[in-house]
Formats: sequence, C-alpha cells, structure tokens
Amino acid sequence: MRTKLICSLAAAALLAACAKESAPPATQAAPAAAPQGMVLVPAGKFVMGSDKREESKTVAEFGNTKPWYLDEHPMRKVELPAYYLDQLEVSNAQYREFVAKTRRNPPAYWLESGYMLALGRAKLQAQDADKLAKLATKVFKLDVDTGKMNREQLLAAIDKRLIYMDSLPVVEVSWHDADAFCRWAEKRLPSEAEWEKAARGANGSEFPWGDTWQAGMSNSGDESWDDGVAPVGSYKSDTSPYQVMDMAGNVSEWVSDWYQPYPGSDFTSKDFGKTYRVLRGAAWGREGHYAISLFQRGAYRFYLAPEDTHADLGFRCARDVQVVNKAAKNMH
Repeated sequence: MRTKLICSLAAAALLAACAKESAPPATQAAPAAAPQGMVLVPAGKFVMGSDKREESKTVAEFGNTKPWYLDEHPMRKVELPAYYLDQLEVSNAQYREFVAKTRRNPPAYWLESGYMLALGRAKLQAQDADKLAKLATKVFKLDVDTGKMNREQLLAAIDKRLIYMDSLPVVEVSWHDADAFCRWAEKRLPSEAEWEKAARGANGSEFPWGDTWQAGMSNSGDESWDDGVAPVGSYKSDTSPYQVMDMAGNVSEWVSDWYQPYPGSDFTSKDFGKTYRVLRGAAWGREGHYAISLFQRGAYRFYLAPEDTHADLGFRCARDVQVVNKAAKNMH
C-alpha cells in the first residue's frame, strides 16, 4: 500500500511539473498558419508513457499477444519541437488521388466494395441500366429497389455511395503504403512521441477528452456503422487538446517507429527490434468493455509487421514546421 501511494504521488508530481514546463519558450517565434487540413502541436514537454501494471491477470481472456502496460514504461517527460499533424485520418478520397497519380496498387477492398470505380467514373457513366442495377445490388449492396429505378436514378444512387466512401478513412494499407503516401504529400509519418503528445496533450491525459473513459466517445466497437469505419471527423467528442480527431477510435494508425523499448524501460520483449512497426490508437474492430478502455488510452502501443494490412488500420501524416516555413518563404 505504501509503495502504491509513493508511486501515485510521484506520478502526480510528474504531471504537475510537465504542465508548468510544457509551454514553448517566450522567445520562440510562433510558426506560420498550419497547412490545410493540419493542426499545430506546439513545442514543449509532455508526459509520455505510463507506470501502470495489470493486476487482474485477465490479459489472456482477451487474447492479447503481450502484457498490458509494461511496454509503456516508464512514464517520463519528453520534449519535442513544434510540428504539424493531420487533423483527420487520411481518407479514401485523398488516397485515391495518390493512387491515380503514382499508379500504386490500391487497397484490395476497393475492388470488392466497388470503390475502384471512383478512379474512373467515365466507365460508370458508360454502363447501361441492367449493369448499373447489378452493380447497385451485388457490388455496392445498396438497399434500393432497382426495378423501379431508371438509369439516371441508378447512377445517382451509386454516385452518392461513392461520395460517402470518399469520406471514410483508407484502410488495408501497409506501413510501406502509408509511408509512401506521406512522402508523396511532402509530409511524413508521425513518430510515436508526436502521435502520443497530440492525443494526450501536455499533461498526459488518459484519453483525448480527459482521464475518464466514457462509452460512445469514439468509434471503438460499440457503435454500428455499415462499413465498420465512420467518416473521418464524425466524433466531435474524440478530439484531443490540440484539436486532432479520431485518435481514440475509428482506425488504428501506423507511426514511423520500430517497436522498441522506451529509454529506461523495465520490460523486455522478444518482439523488440527492427521487425515490427508501431501502430497507435483504438479502432472500430475492438470489442469488450475493458478492452475498449484499454485500447483507447493514448499511451497504448501495439505493433505489426510493416507488410501487414487490416480492415481497421489506417494512418495520418505529420510535417516539420521548418519545412513548412521554408516552403512559405520560397513562395514570397
């Protein structure tokens, strides 16, 4: 009991100290306006990681492949320069432009779901009513009575579905795909530290909205969406102190780092090294009350092989302030 009290007091002291030191120096010039679709995360210190330990011994009940919390050790203060981060997860529409301009292979589910037709809508316009009716029901799985619809109505229904799919986060992308997109967009994948600061704020909140878990605050398994994922930015409650959205739910996100121990860690794992890349954030595919609150935490880490793809795994991009300021200067 005494040990737990001392740890709690130490953690509280660390959070308080970080809150005082998180602001950037007064002499630091404010960066220019954020690029479109991005938000500024200011320079300063923040609380990263945790000192939590699992005491209920229920990890195996959830099929977890690693102990809970231990790879988050130790909780510590980390200082980062200012950077920009996408406010929203990368969408199908954004990734479609990348695929069209680079001829990179699209995610496999685009073919099955019909979204491939968004790459060439002229082909869709050329189809007769019978083919459009089959597309509407068998590919797009629209809940419509195609027998009562003419060609123009079928085209409008399919187009409405494609426009909706534009707003969904792209998924089934590997780490290599995500990295390539960010580079093409003259950005980069965020580091673990950048992602966590953006999610938790300077004071290290458990969740983007605060320290108390609440059902329905993000798309994390209890909600029902036809596609599993929700359109990016649908959950205003899932917004971090820096106005970054969907960090506790919708899709998990690739970050740049290899899965490695933190400095000063008291945990070892056979998976540490340069085999797996880290992903952050909970996703709609998670299930179970306890699991939801665990995975939604901003400090939670998971990892996969960089070649892996999943239906609840996407990404967002970051950008250095210096790069943006240099580009702005060159334009003048």
